[in-house]
Amino acid sequence: MTIHKKGSAHWEGDIKGKGTVSTESGVLSNQPYGFNTRFEGEKGTNPEELIGAAHAACFSMALSLMLGQAGHPPKSIDTTADVSLDKKGDGFAITKIALNSTIALPGIDDAKFDEIIQKAKAGCPVSQVLNAEITLDYTLNN
Repeated sequence: MTIHKKGSAHWEGDIKGKGTVSTESGVLSNQPYGFNTRFEGEKGTNPEELIGAAHAACFSMALSLMLGQAGHPPKSIDTTADVSLDKKGDGFAITKIALNSTIALPGIDDAKFDEIIQKAKAGCPVSQVLNAEITLDYTLNN
């Protein structure tokens, strides 16, 4: 089974130009992005925060699945992904993504939980596609 999801971008001008991003679902529709939103803190989105949101969402879903399969469905999972964009040679590269997750889950052994969360970090499809160091900090509220 192959699932296809689409995102698109429209760009105008040189590197200091401007563009829009959209998603097939319509959740993002012509959302502005550009040099100024990526490097200068202007309002709008950028590729790094979109990757961060996708990674946080994917990791949280993978963790929920794996915990449920182990008989420990979580009450809640809150995850952020801090994406680092660094100068590398003549360009830039995403070098690191720091996941930070808070999980409400009573009644699980700490060692078992750590085993599951590490598998979720490595096994989520977004983690697998990224060529960056991925770190994980978490707080287990049980």
